[in-house]
Amino acid sequence: MGASNGNTSRYVLISSDGHAGANITDYRDYLPKEFHAEFDAWAPTFRDPWIDYDNDLADTDDANLRIGVASSLSPYNWDSDARLKHQDEEGIAAEVLFPNTVPPFYPSGSITAPAPVSERDYRYQWAGIQAHNRWMVDFCAKAPGRRAGLAQVFLNNLDDAIAEVRWAKEAGLAGIIIPSDHMSHLINLFERRLDPFWAACSDVGLPVHRHTIAVGPQETEETGPAAVALGAHEAHLLFSRGLAHLMFGGVFERFPDLRVVFTETGCSWMATELKRLDGAVRLGKIKGQTAYPLYHRAVEELNKTPTEYFQRAMHVGISLAVRKDLDCRYDIGVDRLMWGADYPHHEGCFPYTTLALRLLFSDIPEEEVRKMTSLNAAQVYGLDLEKLQAIADRIGPTVEEIATPVTPDELPSVSLGHTVSEAIEKKNRALAA
Repeated sequence: MGASNGNTSRYVLISSDGHAGANITDYRDYLPKEFHAEFDAWAPTFRDPWIDYDNDLADTDDANLRIGVASSLSPYNWDSDARLKHQDEEGIAAEVLFPNTVPPFYPSGSITAPAPVSERDYRYQWAGIQAHNRWMVDFCAKAPGRRAGLAQVFLNNLDDAIAEVRWAKEAGLAGIIIPSDHMSHLINLFERRLDPFWAACSDVGLPVHRHTIAVGPQETEETGPAAVALGAHEAHLLFSRGLAHLMFGGVFERFPDLRVVFTETGCSWMATELKRLDGAVRLGKIKGQTAYPLYHRAVEELNKTPTEYFQRAMHVGISLAVRKDLDCRYDIGVDRLMWGADYPHHEGCFPYTTLALRLLFSDIPEEEVRKMTSLNAAQVYGLDLEKLQAIADRIGPTVEEIATPVTPDELPSVSLGHTVSEAIEKKNRALAA
């Protein structure tokens, strides 16, 4: 289990948030033949409309390190050897893999495109994400035990989604990712029509994920630059609504074995939101309270508080973590949190992973650090800690290293990584005072 052997024992770092996908042309062999002719016409002319963002790399000369929305063409998504080299250099023993590139017939990369709305778009993009899912199986097989891949599904056609869930389990993938809300397409998780899908995920034991995406469309003459800025500003707004949907929708009441993971969202907001939801449920059951007329029919079906459902059924991937996320760890539950590096996104930890870990965890007890950096994720994704410890003994950071506070002179002058940039900003404010 990777038990500590004093202050020189190495941490088994499991990143709960990595991104991977094939180069566009490499998806062809994973598509049904009926789509080959149309793919051959589409692929050479496709250009991701987000690819020009982050051209000013500021803190690096590595042109393949891009912010998430502009990273779909980085070879770090699919070059297994380069990726393993970076993971070893950063001390990461294993990673959970979300999509990142452009599956066939998508309008843009996986983390910028909304779910399809029309029947035609669904038919082509469904074939595209099935191709990605099958590529993901092969990519994980190139690093046995070190990659936990997730299968994408849409919720347009539940028969298709449920069949893909069962295929993903048989294929050895570690979880399911459903579309996140987007300005162009909101997906209501409270709808009872989704019950067969939740049941299928519960039956096969695969956790269901939502990951933060760019929630606005790319800039056009009609939208102007506001679309991109608001897409960044409203990402939390549209992401956070899913928590209330699951609670008021009674999803965890009807499916007690269901497990859900929210990733790249931070967690400090969840402590406040869970208290609000707890209060709404409590007051919504009391006749005479203002909340009662509108809330009681939903909340009377709940036998637990939202916080209790959360503690039983949910985990949070705290990639892009900042200090306030760790300060609320007891409110959320240390056993609910999973650190992530967000590789290969520019806003993640690479190439400052050890520095970021020290900024986050240097004053936190080793037992808690182990939970948030490996034990929780290993439990959620079924990873073999004993085998990963053998890798960590070669590449992982020691307990002593992570417990060493960061001094201001160790910080780079600039970084786009959230964890490190927060420390740089604090340093600059102190110098300016």
